[in-house]
Amino acid sequence: MSSLEDSPLFITALSKGLSILTAFRAGRPSMSLIELAEATGLNKSTVQRSTFTLEALGYLYKEPVTKRFRLAPKSLDLGTGYLQTSELIERANPYLHELNRDVEESCNLLEPCGLDMLYVARFPSHKQIAIHMPLGRHLPMYCTSAGRAYLAALPEAETDAILIASERQGYTASTVTELDPLRAIVAEARREGYAYAQEEYFAGDISVAAAVVNADGYPLGAVNISVPFSRWNLEDARKHLAPKVINTARNIASATRSLRPVG
Repeated sequence: MSSLEDSPLFITALSKGLSILTAFRAGRPSMSLIELAEATGLNKSTVQRSTFTLEALGYLYKEPVTKRFRLAPKSLDLGTGYLQTSELIERANPYLHELNRDVEESCNLLEPCGLDMLYVARFPSHKQIAIHMPLGRHLPMYCTSAGRAYLAALPEAETDAILIASERQGYTASTVTELDPLRAIVAEARREGYAYAQEEYFAGDISVAAAVVNADGYPLGAVNISVPFSRWNLEDARKHLAPKVINTARNIASATRSLRPVG
């Protein structure tokens, strides 16, 4: 338990309710009480009380026949407030839009969330795209370009702690999962000023990314460009897109120098 959770100000019931709301993900859009208990580690009685309360408040919907729970539209209020008030997103959007118009490919801003990177701003390509990436989607740091760019801008001790704590599962045949090769990949990104990944989380996907840092040099997030194999290869992406993503990250950094990490 963290020091904050040890505080007498910490409201355990609120924490449990939020853990239920965040348990719903792609692949498990609806869950029974038992499934929610397994997903959150809470006992069934706590889950039952929490889901009743969240349903009464309009954040959960219970299917009348199956009695399974799913998120209700009101649950969007919990995330869209951040998207509408974040200074980093507000200041980054003009530069992301400019990058998107320049390269005509999907350009994104991601921020750290635990061991993952989280999509917080996105300008998709108008060309055909095979992968839908909604705002709020989590991607692991260790096997994605945005995550590696963020890790490369952290102090080495923090980088290593994240790599060690990550599950490091193989999402594709190309996913790098061993610690020493990952350390080498992050070290290369630190030297080059950008990171890349090729088919490590999704088949057919290539991406390059650069970290957005504040005045202290600490990363706030990362800008990435994601492109498909049908239009690009890794060599061309590194040659033509990496300089543009580095320049965009620097421009955003100049506009956000006074900001501090949120997490």
